[in-house]
Amino acid sequence: MSTTADRLAAVRKRPWFKLVWLVPAAIVVLLIVVLGAQAFRASGIGRDFLTAYPGESHLPEWAPVGFPAWLAWQHGINALLIVFVIKSGWAVRTNQRPTMFWTRNNAGPIRTKNPPKKLSIDLWLHIVADALWAVNGVVFFVLLFATGQWARIVPTSWDVFPNALSAAIQYASLNWPAEDGWVNYNALQLLSYFAIVFLVAPLSLLTGLRMSPSWPRNATRLNRMFPIEAARALHFPLMIAFVAFIVAHLALVLATGAQRNLNHMYAATDEANWTGFWIFLGSLVLMAGAWIALRPMSLRAIASTMGDVTRS
Repeated sequence: MSTTADRLAAVRKRPWFKLVWLVPAAIVVLLIVVLGAQAFRASGIGRDFLTAYPGESHLPEWAPVGFPAWLAWQHGINALLIVFVIKSGWAVRTNQRPTMFWTRNNAGPIRTKNPPKKLSIDLWLHIVADALWAVNGVVFFVLLFATGQWARIVPTSWDVFPNALSAAIQYASLNWPAEDGWVNYNALQLLSYFAIVFLVAPLSLLTGLRMSPSWPRNATRLNRMFPIEAARALHFPLMIAFVAFIVAHLALVLATGAQRNLNHMYAATDEANWTGFWIFLGSLVLMAGAWIALRPMSLRAIASTMGDVTRS
């Protein structure tokens, strides 16, 4: 029989045990950050800085107030699609032995001179999810600029940077900045949304396209300017950036007035009711249902409508 000492010795030999020290280290760093931010806010320099830069950069006078219905729909559709983009992308990265493969039917409406390449079913799902997400993104960009909503997430003055630092200090001190997302995001939120929408999302699509079978292999100059190694080095960290943003975004939505924030995001209203919450809950049920429904058998049936699915 194994003793307690034997079990502890076995645990210590596991690869993840070497990372256990990260937990107390993270707690210590967090305490230092919180205490440092609180000390700075209590100092004369800190008070002057937060007075000059309260954490919010003023929007142009013509900037719209509130959220239109199309933005609530776009947000919900994007949330559903990004789940499957991340799920399938992680499967592509981690599955060493795909259970199925997909090959486009070259006798169909889309024909190429070269024979179609065989893809793992995970990569096929990733490409399909990416394509739907990209289409939704194009619609989002068109409506964003057509309705002036872009002004809410694009910096229009340089004071956004000291205001973002001010908001970060306020968050770190656990005395958070005032929230009124219906009218104006704080500067840190604004920069975060700008980075995700205009940097991380386009780069994710570009690096994914560079690694896809549809990328032109004979474009020597283009491939030299943007080598596939660079795309591979960037694509996964960009996914991690998305995941980190989603976790932080959801945590702040729930911690800074969940009822009102969910109404903004899902019901396009600033009223104090539970409409947004119930829509959000329904969207979670839909995501869970789609996740469960997308089993190998149903995935094969869907993929078969677009090509040939085989076991090898």
